[in-house]
Amino acid sequence: MRTIRIHVDQALGVGLEVVLPAQAGEHVARVLRMEPGDPVTLFNGDGHDYPAVLHAVGKREVIVRVQAAESVLNESPLSLTLAQGVARGEKMDLIVQKATELGVARIVPLLTERSEVKLDAGRAEKRLAHWRAVVASACEQSGRARVPDVCPAVPLEAWLKGLANDDALRLALLPEGAQRPGELRFTSAGGLLVVGPEGGLGQRDTTALADAGFRGLKLGPRILRTETAGLAALAALQALHGDI
Repeated sequence: MRTIRIHVDQALGVGLEVVLPAQAGEHVARVLRMEPGDPVTLFNGDGHDYPAVLHAVGKREVIVRVQAAESVLNESPLSLTLAQGVARGEKMDLIVQKATELGVARIVPLLTERSEVKLDAGRAEKRLAHWRAVVASACEQSGRARVPDVCPAVPLEAWLKGLANDDALRLALLPEGAQRPGELRFTSAGGLLVVGPEGGLGQRDTTALADAGFRGLKLGPRILRTETAGLAALAALQALHGDI
């Protein structure tokens, strides 16, 4: 039987009674038609699953009671940050969702020289909330108990200035890149992977990345779309250096 996993943004503990978020409660009650006593699993991103049972199923709220806490050890040993040039519409949703399934640790939406998506303050806040919901849903499906951080959209130059001075490998996916995935050597600090938007990275972008110590990464002889490129790179890096 498929385990129903539900993300809740609150502290969890054995014996605690939790009111499910409205959308999750409606799905449990109206779509799945679950009843009191049926099992579900909650998680909040702290690295644990919390097996629970439905305590009350009402028209306005669904209450579950936590029965246990179980450590989940399925995070990749390779910590990767995907810094993705913001893509249009559903493309960005796809990237965020599949990157989560592939084990990414953090997602940074980047505004680059050739970005076609323009985000004012209000729209940026709404998109951030939406992307975080997509990530939480992907964790529900994939069994992850740690939720990747999705950062607010930021200009490339500003993001580069704020990077930590650590041993994380700095990579930019470029058609002319000299590095291949199998040649890389990661430390425990993992890596940062920059992928351009639909129009690719511009000359100003690539200069700024080179000045910040980023190496050009090349996957193969074909030019990939932005919604393919980052995911293909993540899969290759996880297969060669992670846990796929």
